[in-house]
Amino acid sequence: MAYRHFEAIEKRTWLLGILTFIMVSLGGLAEVAPLFFQALAVKPADNIKPYDPVHLAGRDIYVREGCYLCHSQMIRSLRFETQRYGHYSTAEESVYDRPFQWGSKRTGPDIARVGGKYSDAWQRQHLLDPRSVAPDSNMPAYPWLAKAGVDGKDIAARMRVLRRLGHPYSDADIDGAEKALEGVSELDALVTYLQGLGVVNGPQPAPGEAAKAQ
Repeated sequence: MAYRHFEAIEKRTWLLGILTFIMVSLGGLAEVAPLFFQALAVKPADNIKPYDPVHLAGRDIYVREGCYLCHSQMIRSLRFETQRYGHYSTAEESVYDRPFQWGSKRTGPDIARVGGKYSDAWQRQHLLDPRSVAPDSNMPAYPWLAKAGVDGKDIAARMRVLRRLGHPYSDADIDGAEKALEGVSELDALVTYLQGLGVVNGPQPAPGEAAKAQ
């Protein structure tokens, strides 16, 4: 009896296609749904705060210029990764990143913990003329960033949208965005963002790690 049912399905290509689609869809849903709900369950630690106007502007410039195409911000929990780049990346760090900058593309080094590694002056010079501080670098220069100002109204509007998505910005935070960005160039904002990576919204050590550090 069962054989006849299978034979009936095999002889009807359209029915076989529909049933195959249903089974693949159910299998895919079973794999994706738990990950989706797990991502929604990630909550920021007490030290994780939404970006202030200058950092937010710098991050938008970072994304706009395609820096993520060569630099990842995802350190894996492997010894050779943590020894070179620092503490491994955690999901909590990226709660307020839209879009997040995780990835595996490393034409240049991972910069998840680059904040404070170099001076502001070095970062500025590296963006304006990379080979003047790193002769073997193939990174392009970004001289126009020093001449372009940041639009405070645009950043305030972005903060309003992000608040709708769950970022805890207050009215005072949004109202102060324009003033905070007065006279700030795109280069200033980008350097501020880079210097905050791994410092602003850095990872909290797990209880076992904290005990080992003491």
